Amino acid sequence: MDPGLLEAEPVNALKDGINSQGVYIYTPADKSKPSGERPSKRRKVVPEKEEEQKKVHLFMSLLNGEEDEQSVEARYRTYQRLWSTQEAKIQEILDDVDSEVLASVSSFVRSTSPQTYDGCIPAALVTVGSNVSSLARLLARLNDQLTSTGDGGAIVLESGDAPNLKTTLKNIIRFAITNAVGNDGYQSFLTDREGPRLLAYDLDLLGDYVKRKGIKKLVVAFRDSEAFDPGLLTDLLSLLSSWLDRIPFTLLFGISTSVELFEGRLPRSSVALLRGRYFEIHEASNCVDRIYGRLQAEQDGKLWLGRNITNVLFEKSNDSFQTPEAFSRTVKYAYMSHFFANPLTVLLADEALPNMRKDIVCEAIRNLPSFRLYCEELLAEGSAKQVRDLLEDDEILFQHSLQLLTDGQRRMRDIFQCVRLMHLLLKNLSLVKKTSISDLSVRALSGELQDSPLVTDILLVMKTLDSTSLMEVFAVLPTTLARRAELQEIREEFNALEQAYRGTEPLRSAHDKRHAVVATTVVQQRVKLSKGKAKLPQEHIEYTKVVDRFHTLLGGYFEQTLQSPQDLVLHEIFLFDMRNPLKEIFSPRPRFAVERALSNPFDYLMSTAEKPETKVSANQPATAILYQLYLESGSLVNVYDLWQAFYAVFESEQGDSCDERTTMALFYRALSELQALGMVKSSRKKADHVSKSAWVGL
Repeated sequence: MDPGLLEAEPVNALKDGINSQGVYIYTPADKSKPSGERPSKRRKVVPEKEEEQKKVHLFMSLLNGEEDEQSVEARYRTYQRLWSTQEAKIQEILDDVDSEVLASVSSFVRSTSPQTYDGCIPAALVTVGSNVSSLARLLARLNDQLTSTGDGGAIVLESGDAPNLKTTLKNIIRFAITNAVGNDGYQSFLTDREGPRLLAYDLDLLGDYVKRKGIKKLVVAFRDSEAFDPGLLTDLLSLLSSWLDRIPFTLLFGISTSVELFEGRLPRSSVALLRGRYFEIHEASNCVDRIYGRLQAEQDGKLWLGRNITNVLFEKSNDSFQTPEAFSRTVKYAYMSHFFANPLTVLLADEALPNMRKDIVCEAIRNLPSFRLYCEELLAEGSAKQVRDLLEDDEILFQHSLQLLTDGQRRMRDIFQCVRLMHLLLKNLSLVKKTSISDLSVRALSGELQDSPLVTDILLVMKTLDSTSLMEVFAVLPTTLARRAELQEIREEFNALEQAYRGTEPLRSAHDKRHAVVATTVVQQRVKLSKGKAKLPQEHIEYTKVVDRFHTLLGGYFEQTLQSPQDLVLHEIFLFDMRNPLKEIFSPRPRFAVERALSNPFDYLMSTAEKPETKVSANQPATAILYQLYLESGSLVNVYDLWQAFYAVFESEQGDSCDERTTMALFYRALSELQALGMVKSSRKKADHVSKSAWVGL
């Protein structure tokens, strides 16, 4: 072939507008190499750009790009270390929540058999309610138990895995085998099996596998049983029942509604094939409260979520069926946002950073609102020299900030320990019908708990406690209060009084209602009632003094501890309380964002104009121009009139250089994009019109 023709063909193809032609270069094979020889393996060379990209940090450099690389790495490592600790706590709570149901279901699976149920299929009916994810955790742990002991395994079927009976049987067989030996083992089992080749949905395959491996229990779990076709379930139950003598089936049904509704969907003949027990998994709200309380009220806490974020978390949890995993992912995003966007979180790192730029860190500290308020308080106290040192000497400020940070974290731990104490007292003393630690935490984070009626009610009840109840209160006191010397003296006096007392009834204070005496007197032929105090034994008088001292101490503890976290110095570092990031990510407003982008596109795009664009301009995207013209029209829009207005925008700015064909292409593309967004649709009334299907702000 002439080389000149090879060069000429592509040029002619482009001139003729034929872009589908291609040029192929034929390279003959090297006859010196054997035909079956594999090509030699080449050493993988990583380009320098890829190596540089691998070194790029996941966190960005803050403080106007002046933050050093060591500080960026420290922020990321601190976030990872802190969240891994919190994640372990969450998993521990989830395991503890599931342990009771897991033990019951596992005992049911191991102890039941078709022989004990007169040939019926053993079935566990598990109601999950809104806590849908708990069933997946339960089945995963049950499968691990059965596979680790070699007894069998658990097969999880979704409604999408069962479109018809053949596919369902095929998936049951495949899931059962791959659960133990993997996908390769499943393929080898099908090919290496002796005898005639069976179809993939033949239960003889599963029976042969059960016989080879000596499987004792094979759990088939229908995770969303209400979504399965009732007719399919009827046929499947009938078929599995006929194989019970060869395959040890145990069924598990996940039910989101109720057992009665589930049984009502099946015919009586199918229900008669099942026999088992009913299990209930706790609601997700209790689990979410435990997770939040554990994350916030631990003694090793370093970072806390503020009032606004806590409100967002529980609003989202109450408005929708939120699983504990979804709740923990939201909390994880909050932690990540704080460390990603706050350069001062480097001070939360455990390790020392010798090369850290303390000058820019101290400058950022001086701009914190809490630090400025702290300096004003110092000036009011007459400590002008200390304020000058903090404002001028970076080393003094850095060391003092570390001390303030440690003190603030300690006081945050004390606040949540006090919240936990109040929750226990309200629960044990039955002062309110229902209370959760999350509600108390929100009020404590907003500073409203210090003067609340709850504190008043607790203190009033403290005066009326007998010696047995007071001893129970002493047992739940936090360590910060229990270590106080005054409380230790009270407890020693109380213990000595208990040992000296020989009565059968507990000691009661003078404030107890049982010590009140009602006296009656007759004045001018009228009966007058008056209340008074009975004469108390010496032991009860001494006990009253102990109770009064403890009441005063507890009241001072509440007043001193339950202060607003926003009043703590440098709370911006260890308290994350930005509402908007979480609100916009987890409760987004996509329509508002689309309308804003089309109405004011340069809120998101770079503008080349010196002044901000306040009217329709040819510099804006074509879709934004058409949308703003669309807003000025009625419910029915003439397409020709819309085109004329669209073309006038470009013609007024470009003049004679405006190309009508190019502008029309932009018009049709913009109109199709508005149609794809659901804002316009074809009108049945008039062929040359389109109708509006969306109005701004609605």
